[in-house]
Order: sequence, then structure tokens, then C-alpha cells
Amino acid sequence: MGACDHFDELSKNGFCVLRRRLPAPLIEACRDGFWPVLLAHVARGEANRGPCRYFLPMPFERPCFAPEFFFDEGVLEIARREMGERIVADQWGCDAPVRGSEFQDVHVDYRRPLFAELPDLPVPAYMLVASFGLIDITQAHGPIEIAPGTHKMARDAAMAAVRAGEIAVESVPLGLGDVLIRHPWALHRGTPNRTDTPRPLLTIRYVREWYWDNSREVNAIPRAVWESLTAEQRKLMRFPVAERPRA
Repeated sequence: MGACDHFDELSKNGFCVLRRRLPAPLIEACRDGFWPVLLAHVARGEANRGPCRYFLPMPFERPCFAPEFFFDEGVLEIARREMGERIVADQWGCDAPVRGSEFQDVHVDYRRPLFAELPDLPVPAYMLVASFGLIDITQAHGPIEIAPGTHKMARDAAMAAVRAGEIAVESVPLGLGDVLIRHPWALHRGTPNRTDTPRPLLTIRYVREWYWDNSREVNAIPRAVWESLTAEQRKLMRFPVAERPRA
């Protein structure tokens, strides 16, 4: 499936999947580096996305961070075709349900409308999220479920249609290296992880450069990592940058 097909699928359904897009060795290295951080977070019992479901900001230290995660040309081509050339990445986080998690209520992300006085005003997309797993996400691991087409509907009408069964949610399992791109306003939900392995799903948010909010906690980019990026890459990254250590 080419970029045009993916873009058409995103426009129609509110999501698309780019199969085997990211290099498996980079993901495996990220998993090895991040796993102790995730397990320590889970051990503290700080579930903040429902029972046994955790969100935490991702570190920018290598190997947890790799430029390929943020600057993949296939992902950026779709994001720029949807939102124009002037986009930035502004969020980098991990969602991880573990055994004991439950079905979430169907919801949208970033629920505050762009114009509060006209919450259902149709506007062009100004944010997209791109997600990939650190493991193969099978049905047993709790994949995301998405209601196709609901990103184009008024919120109440979409919710009513899903609850009445007129629009069915679709499960989106992901293989290692697959990238899910979705509109945050497509109704979706997390599902239970029925395994003994945490299901880390990493997410990068891309927005039009004029859009700004602080809806998710983010980590700072270490100065050395920032300086290792090219000028073009830096333009795409809207994250705090750590101060240079004092001598």
C-alpha cells in the first residue's frame, strides 16, 4: 500500500497502519533501555489511565530515543499532506496496560475543542498521533480499538452511533515496526491486557506549528542529543531542551 492509499484510508476511517515501517533493531534497543523504567513505574502502582493502565513521558536518552522514530519520511509525508509543511512534534509518551486492565470507555483524545463556542465546527486536522509498540501487540495484549469514520462526525452523534452498535469499533493489532497514524477525534478505547507482559505503545504527536497545549507531560531533550540533530530535525521538535551542565 502506497502513501496515497494510506492517506485515503486515514481520511476515510480516521486511522491507517504503515506495516513494518520502523527498523526492528531500533525498537528492540529502545525496549531494552526503557523496560527497567517502565517496570519501576508499574511497581509504584501509579496507574493514571484507569485500573492497571499507565501513561508516562518517554525519555530522550538513547537508546529509548532514536531520530528514526520522529523523522520517518513515510509518516511525515502523511502528516504533512494532512496538515501542511509547517508541523512540529510536541509529545512523546508511552501507554502501557498490564494484567488487570479493563476496557476503557469509548472516548476521544484532547477533548477540548479548538473553538469552545462551536465544539462541533468542522475544521481541518491540526493534530495527528503516530504510535508503535515495543512488542508485537496481539489481541491478548490489549490493542487499541477505533470506530472508523467518527472523526468526521459531531461528537454526540458519533458516541450515540457507537453505543447503539451502528458503528463497530475495530481492533488494531500491531506487529513490531508497524506505525498506527490516527486522528485523535476518532472514537477509540483501550482494551484489557490479558498477558503477564506490559504492553508499551509509544506515541508521538504532530501538530500544526501554531497549535500549542500542555495536555501531556513531556521530558526535556538532553543538550547533547539536541546538538546531535540536524537543523531541519530541530525545526520539527518542540520540546524543552535541557540546559548545558555548568563546569
